[in-house]
Amino acid sequence: MSYSKPKHRLLPVFFLSLWSLCQPLAAAWPSAVDGQPLPSLAPMLKRATPAVVNISTRTQIQEAEHPLLRDPFFRHFFGIPNQPRRRESSSLGSGVIVDSRRGYVLTNNHVIDKADEITVTLNDGRRLNGKLVGADPESDIAVVKITPERLTELPIGDSDKLEVGDFVVAIGNPFGLGQTVTSGIVSALGRSGLGIEGYEDFIQTDASINPGNSGGALVNLRGELVGINTAILAPSGGNVGIGFAIPANMATRIMTTLVEHGEVRRGLLGITVQDLSHELAQAFSLPDGQGAVITGVQADSPAARAKLEPGDIVLAINDRKVRNSMDVRNAIGMLQVGDEVRLEVLHKGQPESREATIGAPRLVTAEGVKISPKLSGTLLRNADVAGGGEGVLIEKIHTGSYAFRAGLRPGDVIVMANRKPVRDLTDLERNARGSGQLLLNIQREGDGFFVLLR
Repeated sequence: MSYSKPKHRLLPVFFLSLWSLCQPLAAAWPSAVDGQPLPSLAPMLKRATPAVVNISTRTQIQEAEHPLLRDPFFRHFFGIPNQPRRRESSSLGSGVIVDSRRGYVLTNNHVIDKADEITVTLNDGRRLNGKLVGADPESDIAVVKITPERLTELPIGDSDKLEVGDFVVAIGNPFGLGQTVTSGIVSALGRSGLGIEGYEDFIQTDASINPGNSGGALVNLRGELVGINTAILAPSGGNVGIGFAIPANMATRIMTTLVEHGEVRRGLLGITVQDLSHELAQAFSLPDGQGAVITGVQADSPAARAKLEPGDIVLAINDRKVRNSMDVRNAIGMLQVGDEVRLEVLHKGQPESREATIGAPRLVTAEGVKISPKLSGTLLRNADVAGGGEGVLIEKIHTGSYAFRAGLRPGDVIVMANRKPVRDLTDLERNARGSGQLLLNIQREGDGFFVLLR
């Protein structure tokens, strides 16, 4: 009996031959179509990537010890050294050179947080020591200074002009591997309420952002910095097409304050606000997603002096439209003590303008050492915040501190300092300033007495 092979066995040979014929076509991809060169990001990236750097840090962490190990007799008996046990932690991220003349590098606060050593590696392989100029955990922005020699800076664009659908490129320098570049579009603007940072006004993009790219650059097709890459939204920590960047305008405003003061000195307007629900928007004849309603005004605050009232609808702050309560928080949070602010509000159904001067925030809680060295080892809180009357509550106190040995205890309330009344921490700080000694009038469980701290 003869056997013949089925004809369909020839199909793989046919497709293999067809694949072979296609290979020269792939290798000969045209460099131009109809005489026009194909678009490429390469020229822009050649200018931009030298400004994106790798940032590595080292941090010494003191390991927690068992309470028995803190006893000198126990340590001596078992021959345990007195030096605390430490371990070294390291991290990697990215940064952007934004001022080549002064050597300033923008990055995320979480990239350099608590770092003892900061090393900045440039695109050309140079490794430079970085010095922290200032950091703002609330916005996750930090500024690092390096030696300003042969640096390339990235020009800063206007992030307020970004629109959904604009093409953007994320550039990072992670893990010491050199630059990585991903492209995408702006997926959304003004993202907030994510709980990633204290002040959120994110640019959302589908350009891949990974942990090592934190602090890197989000640029437009002109090679201008429009954002600082900061976070990804994925349960596993990988990229799923949802990345966030801090707008360049927000980052540079914070950088200016950090360079000038080393910290962000946020001020106080004195209002609390909430989003407008659909029902409230209808009641005020406003479209959904526009404005925020004032729910409270602090007494004797800049808002109170500007005659703002609960029930007023904030429509704009310094000519920027307000969509929700987070917009109000972000706008006020970017202002410093002494800045002027103009609010467009709907007051009893009528549009009106209010002007105020941002005031200094009221201290609510503080470490005692920041009030006076004599109060080192204490944690202080305004008594009214803790549910009491006027005065400053000693919330916690270290048993080995001088204040404890002098007789202060948790639960004590300071009502006078150096013979002057103390209503809150601001009063205590003012009364303790420049004094060689601190005479405190203490209230404890209904009894009053004086404690002298020399």
